[in-house]
Amino acid sequence: MTYTLHAAHLYGDLMNTYGDIGNILAMRYYAKAVDADITVDLVSLDDRFDEEKYDFALFGGGQDYEQTIVSKDLQTKKDALTAYIEAGGPLLAICGGFQMLGHYYIGAHGEKIAGIGALDHYTLSQDNNRFIGNITIENAETHQTYYGFENHNGMTFLGEGERPLGQVLQGNGNNGKDQSEGVIYKNTFGSYFHGPILARNEALAKRILKLALQRKYPEGNFDALDQLNEDLTKNVIVKP
Repeated sequence: MTYTLHAAHLYGDLMNTYGDIGNILAMRYYAKAVDADITVDLVSLDDRFDEEKYDFALFGGGQDYEQTIVSKDLQTKKDALTAYIEAGGPLLAICGGFQMLGHYYIGAHGEKIAGIGALDHYTLSQDNNRFIGNITIENAETHQTYYGFENHNGMTFLGEGERPLGQVLQGNGNNGKDQSEGVIYKNTFGSYFHGPILARNEALAKRILKLALQRKYPEGNFDALDQLNEDLTKNVIVKP
């Protein structure tokens, strides 16, 4: 049987500063192991997000100017995105996308920019400082180690119902204070990892892919993903 997943790349024309579309490419790579295909729609300014159509969504990061534009348009998709998240739709949000799923973030010049409040976190701004460098975290549920690169001014604080993607072993994470990095809420994953995160972390890519496949095809057998040992990182990037 051939499986098909429909993915939405939210604002991929504006929020792809660090090549975050590579996360979809990584998922496509692993999807081949179970005869699955992933089609991708760009959902950008003035486009409707159909929460019933999509099996996976990616929301990448961007510069302050683009994020301000996206923040305004995102309000028109608030109800649909919130419904998708609450229904367990798999979503990966990176940096600015992660911030805008929360209540608000403070821009580089002190302006308060609205998120959609689908998740209960908020983001403050640092004065004359950024968190930049390699980062390593450990996921508390799977005990898997994830490797990445962070580059952000924001300091994000998680809220009710949220748990971190991982505990910081090296680096700064969400805010440089509580050792948290990223977020997990239902089947939504957020992170400050650029690079992109799924190209460097096979286990996380397969985890999210399996969630999407099992949600759409509850009778499907996706054991081949667990048995897949070939590591994409060998062809893309070397772990520290």
